[in-house]
Amino acid sequence: MSHNFQEIDLNTFQCDVFHMFGKATPLLTVGDRESLNTMTIGWGGFGTLWGKPVCTVYVRPERYTYEFMEKYDYFTVAVFGDAYKKAMAFCGTQSGRDVDKVKECGLTPVFSEGDAPYFAEADIVVVCKKLYAQDLTNACVLAKETVLPYYGEKGNWHRMYIGEVVQVLKK
Repeated sequence: MSHNFQEIDLNTFQCDVFHMFGKATPLLTVGDRESLNTMTIGWGGFGTLWGKPVCTVYVRPERYTYEFMEKYDYFTVAVFGDAYKKAMAFCGTQSGRDVDKVKECGLTPVFSEGDAPYFAEADIVVVCKKLYAQDLTNACVLAKETVLPYYGEKGNWHRMYIGEVVQVLKK
């Protein structure tokens, strides 16, 4: 595997999902060799659905990444070491419509199954093929006091994407 990555058997892959999505703030990246976008995410999870290992991520429709998620079949979730905290913050506060985040952060795009983009600087990469997408809605919220502070009166709800984990790469 290039860039010192090794493919991890999906049956043996383990991670602290609460750290990964709560503290490590991974990059969600989608696109192809011609065009890609990346953004920092803090919401996500892993599990099993329909007999497949899956990763779930959430993207708001106004995000530039949303356009890519709608267009492409594959996406990646990549975790970086502490040396990239500044880059993760930049990718979470800047829009790919306005700035080339990859260039500004000095990241090196590489490609996996389905032409899925990720970065050589990552420590762990989870490659996913989209299986399902659905908009979150106020009508389905059971714990309004917990959830509604994230959305306010106007909504601005995320779309949930569930992807089959097809490959895990680790340094």
